Amino acid sequence: MMIDWKKLLKTSFIAALAMPVVGTYTASAEENDLSVEAESALLIDFETSQILFDQNAEDQRGIASMTKMLVEYILFEEIEAGNLNWDDEVTISDYAHAISQNYALSNVPLHQNGVYTVQELYEALAIYSANGATIALAEEIEGSEVAFVDRARELIESWGIEEYQLYNTTGLNNSFLEGNHYPGSDEDAENVMSAKGIATVSQRLIADYPEVLETSSIPSMTFREGTSDAINMLNWNWMLEGLTHERMDVDGLKTGTTSFAGATFTGTAEADGRRLVSVVMGAGDGFTNRGQRFEETSKLFDYGFGEYEYATIVESEMDLDDEHNITVRNGVEEDISLVTTESIGFYLPEGTDLEDYSYTFVPNDDVVNENGEVEAPVSVGESLGQLVIDNTDDLEFLNGETQQTVNVAAAESVERAGFFTVFSTWLRDFFSGVRDRF
Repeated sequence: MMIDWKKLLKTSFIAALAMPVVGTYTASAEENDLSVEAESALLIDFETSQILFDQNAEDQRGIASMTKMLVEYILFEEIEAGNLNWDDEVTISDYAHAISQNYALSNVPLHQNGVYTVQELYEALAIYSANGATIALAEEIEGSEVAFVDRARELIESWGIEEYQLYNTTGLNNSFLEGNHYPGSDEDAENVMSAKGIATVSQRLIADYPEVLETSSIPSMTFREGTSDAINMLNWNWMLEGLTHERMDVDGLKTGTTSFAGATFTGTAEADGRRLVSVVMGAGDGFTNRGQRFEETSKLFDYGFGEYEYATIVESEMDLDDEHNITVRNGVEEDISLVTTESIGFYLPEGTDLEDYSYTFVPNDDVVNENGEVEAPVSVGESLGQLVIDNTDDLEFLNGETQQTVNVAAAESVERAGFFTVFSTWLRDFFSGVRDRF
């Protein structure tokens, strides 16, 4: 008879914590008092990808210059691969030059056929969101902006982002691009993605190339200081030190503004060793209240740092109760006890009752037979099953996957019994099988 392990072995586990912990659900605009004045908003814990706040985060909206994070990522890839160096010189094309001369856009002046280092162009992109400099880097890396967009499309699809529109490297409306449009795109086409998509881009950028924060956190810098091209670049992220919406824990990441997208901002902040990533999209038009995106971002960070704490649901090296012991077949001991080899926990909002959490022990079918036995010998630390955490349906993660399992292993070794014990077990099973047939 097959044993229903899930039904038999389900048990509740209440975590004992020295600190207060908080709720069991993903916060949404309807479920808490936080109000974010933006069309879309998202807040995630950087390390775990857990979503702490979601307001229309799957809606497709203009991303404007947040697009440039893709250029940064691919640039770092090229540097890492040795295909490009920071002091390499880049010659400015007619296209990049023409865009750089449009001072209705964010730009640093670039000379036609002028030569600039990769470092200079990158700093202009990261600090001042310079559009001409962005195009120049894309052309240097892939030969043309169109080829670069193709590479960027492949990249974001490899990250699981399926819904998006990507036509250029700057996030500008096609109408500003001097006719340099991605093949088949409309005259007024513009890059589009969801807040979840942009959060994925920023999380991958920070995780794979954390050095991006060294530049994104610079409040101001002079482009080509000491030359006739010198221009002061004030970071468009006004949450940095010394700027109008200063917040000391903020060190990135990228703003964006167009008439179509409105004011957008991907922010990141670190406090007490914990990093949050936020996205606000359509936080006003970027002109009427130019600080709105930063005010709303600050609300999100206050909420994430202040209302959530990490609660451990299952501790590592936790001994399971004796009722979970597994019978050892042909062993010198009759059964073996179990222990967890890892911990699991979540960020939870205030008000959680941890009694809501339980786990189910599910044995490893490759090791434990249908009678609930494991064959000796068994080594300490050998994986024998998993604890499956229940009641996590209301927790949401950026990649859509919730870690719900904890590995369970043998707490001690059990040696194989001697010949006569093994033989008697075989005889018992043999005659039991014969009896069952008749």
